[in-house]
Amino acid sequence: MIQFKEFTLDNELRVIVHEDHTSPMAVLNVLYDVGSRDEVEEHTGFAHLFEHLMFSGSVNIPVYDEPLQRVGGENNAFTSPDITNYYLTVPAQNIETGFWLESDRMMDLAFSDHGLEVQRKVVVEEFKQNYLNQPYGDVWLKLRPLAYKNHPYKWATIGKEISHIEDATMDIVKAFHKKHYSPSNAILVVAGNITFDHAKELTEKWFGPIPAGEKYERHIPNEPKQNEPRVLETSSDVPLSAIYKTYHMPHRTHDDYYAVDLISDILGRGKSSRLYEQLVKEQKLFNSISASVTGSIEPGLLIIQGKLNEGVDLQEANAAIEKINQELMDTPVDEHELNKVKNQAETSLVFSEIELLNRAMNLAYGKLLGDANFVNTEGEKIQAITPQDIQRCAREILDPNNCSTLLYKAEKKEKEVAAEV
Repeated sequence: MIQFKEFTLDNELRVIVHEDHTSPMAVLNVLYDVGSRDEVEEHTGFAHLFEHLMFSGSVNIPVYDEPLQRVGGENNAFTSPDITNYYLTVPAQNIETGFWLESDRMMDLAFSDHGLEVQRKVVVEEFKQNYLNQPYGDVWLKLRPLAYKNHPYKWATIGKEISHIEDATMDIVKAFHKKHYSPSNAILVVAGNITFDHAKELTEKWFGPIPAGEKYERHIPNEPKQNEPRVLETSSDVPLSAIYKTYHMPHRTHDDYYAVDLISDILGRGKSSRLYEQLVKEQKLFNSISASVTGSIEPGLLIIQGKLNEGVDLQEANAAIEKINQELMDTPVDEHELNKVKNQAETSLVFSEIELLNRAMNLAYGKLLGDANFVNTEGEKIQAITPQDIQRCAREILDPNNCSTLLYKAEKKEKEVAAEV
């Protein structure tokens, strides 16, 4: 159970304080309610670009990292389709440095042509290294637009095309910042060895003067129901052929979310899961296989992915996956197997609360979903799932008409052999 208190500033910044006086550290976590789903299709990758730009310095602080490092702190950030999250940890006695840094870049981010050019090159290089020039790196560039036709989840967080970042102008960048990076679109969590009163005092001092900004209203197109299987075949010079399958599933706060999450665990969590036991250990069709869910704020995906053993036919392997899915749809899961995955899921929740930073992130994300206490209720929701819930959701989600499949064939390039003279 994570204990916390919360308040809201006049500028609409939502603030959560979690006291933990057993730790010598303190955490500041700033979640901005903006991700790649908030981009337009002609200008993608901007939320991720801003993750980098926010470290380029503010009007008052040219180099963000230096003051934090001088007081023993460290920081990082990540971007997802739903959020952008910035966090820092610092010895608790130096927490005000964190307040100074985070509030300053929220209010006075520096917009320089040089800074934009530097970060643009960094992101373009990341795009090339991780997505274009790495084995299987292009999977989600192909799979997302196969699974989604209308919703902006159809492009990856890095962006739909590398040219969108290469051609980013200062005017577009500034407009994106004005729209999304303000107190009214942010959640601040202060956690660690600090009292609620002190945290509130520092928050009001450093974040209180920042104008609220115009509240962003999200208007995202709904994804229509998928009524037929979609299949895309591709090939590349990769070590092993692979299969990636996606199934549309409910959003993060839907009543059936936990049942579908447990379905993914039954199918492909660890070496005792159905897919691994039957297709890796017994039939030896796959070298590795797993299942997971995206956990998206809006309707997301259950994903099955696996790499085949050499010589195995892609169609045969795909049919083997579908057969195991059908068994889960046809036959109720027994209590023992269900309890096993329930306990695994709840154990993961418990371990996620060990680290102070994780607790701060979980509180911020819960608040974004509508209730900071969200993380404290998940275990109860998991344990309430019944075998009937599993079968009902399996029949709906694992329906082949709800599936998009990427068949990724390993196609070795022939090495040129110099002709003998």
